[in-house]
Amino acid sequence: MSGGLYRSANAGWGNDHRPDDATYISAEPLNQPALESTAPPPEQVAETSAATNSAVMAIGSLVSRGTGFLRTLALTAALGGALVGDAYTTAQILPGMVYEFLLGGILTSVLIPVLVRRRKADADGGQAYAQRLLTLAVLALGIAVLLALLGAPVLTALYGSDQSSGDYRELVTALSYLMLPMIFFTGLSALVSAVLNTRGHFAAPMWAPILNNLVVITTAGLYIAIFGAEIIKPEEMTPGRILLIGGGTLLGVVIQSLGLLPALRKVGFRWKLRFDFRALGLAELGRLGAWMFCYVAVSQIGLIVLFNLLNRAGRENAAGPLIYNNVFLLLMMAHGIIAVSIITALMPRMSAAAADGRYTDLAADLSRGTRTVSAVLAPIAVCYAVLATPLATTLFQYGAFSAENAEATSLVLLVAAVALVPFAVSQLFTFAFYALPDTRTPALINIPVVALRIGVQIVLFAAFVPSFAAAGMMIGNAVSYLAAAIASAWLLRPRVGRIGLGAIVRTLGRVLVAAAGAALVGLLVVWLLPGDDTPSRLEAIVQLVVGGAVIAGTYLGLAMLLRISEITEVVGMVRRRLGR
Repeated sequence: MSGGLYRSANAGWGNDHRPDDATYISAEPLNQPALESTAPPPEQVAETSAATNSAVMAIGSLVSRGTGFLRTLALTAALGGALVGDAYTTAQILPGMVYEFLLGGILTSVLIPVLVRRRKADADGGQAYAQRLLTLAVLALGIAVLLALLGAPVLTALYGSDQSSGDYRELVTALSYLMLPMIFFTGLSALVSAVLNTRGHFAAPMWAPILNNLVVITTAGLYIAIFGAEIIKPEEMTPGRILLIGGGTLLGVVIQSLGLLPALRKVGFRWKLRFDFRALGLAELGRLGAWMFCYVAVSQIGLIVLFNLLNRAGRENAAGPLIYNNVFLLLMMAHGIIAVSIITALMPRMSAAAADGRYTDLAADLSRGTRTVSAVLAPIAVCYAVLATPLATTLFQYGAFSAENAEATSLVLLVAAVALVPFAVSQLFTFAFYALPDTRTPALINIPVVALRIGVQIVLFAAFVPSFAAAGMMIGNAVSYLAAAIASAWLLRPRVGRIGLGAIVRTLGRVLVAAAGAALVGLLVVWLLPGDDTPSRLEAIVQLVVGGAVIAGTYLGLAMLLRISEITEVVGMVRRRLGR
C-alpha cells in the first residue's frame, strides 16, 4: 500500500506495493524458523541448512543494499537533481510499471506458492510445470516489450506530465526505448529466482542483483569520465549520452538475469520449452491472481498521479522524481534492514498459526511485531528528521548534484521521516492477511487508501509552492500508510481476535516520549556544532556522526528508563552475550 518507488531486482525504481525483498520472504518455504522441536522432513535434509541459507541471504542482502545505494549515488552525481535526472527516473519507472502489471505482485502472492506445491506434489518435482510457466512467461514478457516500445510516447505522456517541455518528453521517450526491454529481463530474473528458491538455492538470487548494481555504477562512472558531472538541459543530452546511460542501465539487468542461468543447472533444472499451457491450470492462476492484479492496478494509478505532480514540480526547478526517489530509498533501506527482518521471522509463524487455526498466536505475533518495529525504527526516523541536512549533504552532494539539490533533499527527508513507522506497520498488517491467506482484503483496502493518498497529494500540491511538492507527496504517503494500518487492524479483528491494542498504544506512547526527547537533544547538539543550515561536507559529517551518536544514546537511555521492553530485551541479550 505504498506510494513510493520499488526496487526492480533490488536496484530499480517503481511501485513498491510490498516490502523490500518480499520475494525472498515468500520464497522461503524450506527455510522455516528454528522454533519447532520436530526433525526436518527428509527432503529438507538434503537442502542447505536453514542457518546457512539465512547467512547467505543476510550477507547477500547487505552487500546488495550497499551496492544499490552506491549505484544511486553514482547516478545522482552523474545526472544531477534537475530535469535530466528527473527524465532518467521517469523513464526507468516505465518498465517497472509494465512488469508489475504483468508479474510483480502475482509472482509473490500466487506463482511462488503454486511452484512450491507442485514441487512437492508432482512426481518430477514440479519440473514440467515450471518449464511450462517459464515458456509462457517468456512469450508474454516478449510481447509486452514489443507493445510497450510501440506505446512508449503514450507511457511518457502518462507519467511525464503533459505540461512538460517537448525536449523533456523526447528525452524521457528516448531513454525509455532503451530501458523498456528491462521488462523482459526483470521478469525472467524474478521467475528464475523463484524456481531456484523453491529448490532450496538462495545464493544466486541474492548475489545476482549485485552484478546489476556494479554494471550501473561503472556506467555512471564512465558517463562522468567522458562527459563530466555537470547539470545540463534535456536538449543537451546527445545520442551518445543517452545510449551510454540508458544502455548501461539495460545491460545491468541483462547481466543479472544471465547470471542466474548457471544456477538452474546446478539444482538439476533443465529449461525445455513446453507449449501445453492448459496443464498450468490458468483458470486457477487467474482466480488467485485477480485480487493482486487489482492491488497493483490501483497502486499504479497513484503512481501516475505522483509522477505527474513531481514532474510538474521539477519543471519549476523544484525537487522532482530523482530527489523524491533518493529520499524514498533511504526510507526503504531502514525498512528493509529492520522491518523486513522482523516480517521474515514472523511470516512463517503467522502462516503456520493461521493454517492450524491458532488465531490467538497469530494476533500475539502481530502485536509483538508492531511494537518491535515501532520501537526499533523510531530512533532512525528521528535521525532522518533532525539530521536531514547533514545526511543530504554527506550522501548526495557530489558531481552534478548541487548544494541547492541537497537542500531540497533535506526538506523531503525531514517530512519523510514521519512516514517510516506507519509504512512498516502497514506492511506488517498486509502480510498478516497474506498469512491467513487472503489477498482480497488488502486489495480492497488499497482502493480507498490510494484515493486518500492522491487526494492529499493533489491538495498539498495545489496549496503550496512547487518547492514543497515532493515533501507534500511524502505527507500524502504518511497519511495513507497510517490509514492503511488502521483499516487493516480493524478488518483483522474479526478474523484473528484482539491484537493487544492496549499494549500497542502503551508502547507507542513510550516510544513517542523517548523519540521526542532524543529529537530535542539532537537538535540542541546540532545547533551547537559548526555548520548551521548550510554545512560544508566536513561539517556535515561531524554533525552526522556526533548528532547520530547523541540521538541513539539518548533514545536508548530513555527507552531503558521508560522500560520499553522491545528495547530492554535486546540490550539485556547483548549484555548477557558480552558477559560470557
